[in-house]
Amino acid sequence: MGADAAVGDEAIDWLREDQGAPGSGFPWPQSETTRAALPSQSLAPPVRVPLAAPRTAPATPASRRGPSEAAVGAGAEARSAARTARDLDELRRLIEGFDGCPLKATAKNLCFYRGAAQAPIMIIGEAPGREEDIEGRPFVGRAGQLLDRMLAAAGWSEENVHITNVVYWRPPGNRTPTPQETEACRPFLERQIELVAPRVLLLLGGSAAKQILRTDEGILKIRGKWRTLEFGSSKVAVLASLHPAYLLRTPIAKRQAWLDLLSVRAELSG
Repeated sequence: MGADAAVGDEAIDWLREDQGAPGSGFPWPQSETTRAALPSQSLAPPVRVPLAAPRTAPATPASRRGPSEAAVGAGAEARSAARTARDLDELRRLIEGFDGCPLKATAKNLCFYRGAAQAPIMIIGEAPGREEDIEGRPFVGRAGQLLDRMLAAAGWSEENVHITNVVYWRPPGNRTPTPQETEACRPFLERQIELVAPRVLLLLGGSAAKQILRTDEGILKIRGKWRTLEFGSSKVAVLASLHPAYLLRTPIAKRQAWLDLLSVRAELSG
């Protein structure tokens, strides 16, 4: 459900005999007659369950659904606003004032980017996590620490790398951002790519790769394959690779990620 912190300073012992069931003291909306007939420690009103659920058409997978009208409208608003940004500071102010992405309502902080304002390598991940949401910077948790060690091994640091995500706010419970949420942020991300002017775009994880490359293929199929995309008037070499969070769960896959970094280094060396 997305709960990752305690609400109260002291834990409640729900097993005590005089404690009552959770929610027993909540004043459920009901008539005076009904309330008088129920015991004081009653639970929630009974829920009517239908004998058989109505037949419905199979749901379309989220990855294949088109953006909703609200998302299209938010994307158009974001696109017109993003075009006016002359630098990253202006772009950040525009994103802070943008309310078209629902993730903003549940996140603590905006996670814009970390690293160099202009860099030959721009890294795009999936979404901020808990540590990123608290600090307001992308890739600062365990996955980010692994990414920093990988970049250092390849000879890079924050001085020559720009790091961001496809969405700028943390999804509740660290879930994968929906197509509507990524589409709302995409115009700002495209403008960010234009302002950073990287030579190589490195996409980490399936969510980032699917969003930027407009594909439904899995990350294990598309990683390590170079593509060229246009952002504004510039063409950028794009490579998809494995997310550091996946590497923490599957250490044997680090060899594939390392090969991708070597491929990036070869691309930059010309």
